[in-house]
Amino acid sequence: MSEDRALNGPAEAKRGDAPQPTPFQQFILKIHSRCQLSCRYCYMYEMADQSWRSQPRSMSPRVIDDIARRIGEHIRTHDLGEIEVILHGGEPLLAGAEIISYAVTSIRRAVDVGTQVHVVVQTNAVMLDEAFLHLFDSLGVRIGVSLDGYEAANDRHRLFANGKGSYAQVSEALHRLTTGRYHHLFNGILCTVDIRNDPIGVYQALSEFDPPVIDFLLPHGNWTAPPPFRDPQSAETPYAEWLIRIFDHWYDSPRAETDVRFFVEIIRLLMGSASRVEAIGLSPTRMVVVETNGVIEHSDILKSAYEGAGATGMHVMRDSFDAVMTHPAVLARQRTLFGLPDVCKSCDIHRICGGGLHAHRFREETGFGNPSVYCPDLYRLISHIHGRLAKDVAKIRSSR
Repeated sequence: MSEDRALNGPAEAKRGDAPQPTPFQQFILKIHSRCQLSCRYCYMYEMADQSWRSQPRSMSPRVIDDIARRIGEHIRTHDLGEIEVILHGGEPLLAGAEIISYAVTSIRRAVDVGTQVHVVVQTNAVMLDEAFLHLFDSLGVRIGVSLDGYEAANDRHRLFANGKGSYAQVSEALHRLTTGRYHHLFNGILCTVDIRNDPIGVYQALSEFDPPVIDFLLPHGNWTAPPPFRDPQSAETPYAEWLIRIFDHWYDSPRAETDVRFFVEIIRLLMGSASRVEAIGLSPTRMVVVETNGVIEHSDILKSAYEGAGATGMHVMRDSFDAVMTHPAVLARQRTLFGLPDVCKSCDIHRICGGGLHAHRFREETGFGNPSVYCPDLYRLISHIHGRLAKDVAKIRSSR
């Protein structure tokens, strides 16, 4: 494989080819619309779309039945061998054991034999006690936890409404999950980046819990409402520099460490494989969101842009997921060359970057037809990783 091939990444549709409807394989269910924490960067409660206020607190059995039916018919129509269901919120554990059990068992019953249904609950872990661990073990549900690093880093943003930090309770729950008989349920840690925190300290603090994967998330923002410390008019790359310090530490480690999803996906793309995540690359987006009341959205993250940005006008009671699949807003988010702005298409890493996360492209005057507000950071990070890989490939070749 040439270095040029590595930089260009996987093959893609020809210029001008329109995206084709792609079946959904990831279903994000907002089974509870409230949360015990008041995280300062939360796109659901703290940003442009405040529709959570009109949502019922918990998903009803009727809505769950409709979801299960729609998922079942979507799987049969497209002969899907596996899907992923993510129990989300708000904080999903607030829905309680009965609703969680009902949701998992109802969806699995609606699916024909031969299709694997992977279920993950994404939780702040405040309520993750022995009873919930036992429940998830019995249901075969994997557990993802949100944590932002060591105590001071986490408690900078992930606070209760009274201003008290959540680290003590979350770390206790993580120890309960990871040091006993439930470790096989651990799905990984989500960490939102704050560049004021020490990057190596954050990475090491998260690694102590032995997660199978760490997912570093850029804080949500866009050209109209920029993320913290990201000046849209500046060529500086503070987020890339923060992540590069972790990448070099991780890449240079003498032993295999936990996967860091952002780094692994960039490396996969550089080596010619397709992206498996929405945040990077040109792979079609295959996720859909169902709100607590049964309303279907094509992305919950778009709540960070403006009120109703993720709306489809559809509901699981009356609309199939096939109908959602062909919705213009869903097609607009399909991650192909067709959807990139012209300025991105002329960039030498556009097949790797993919224009960044769709929500981060928004500008009030031009909609989503822009590069990511993190464009300089993405370019710097990808170029750095490519440079490290290229040097190692050159060393291997020279030693032959």
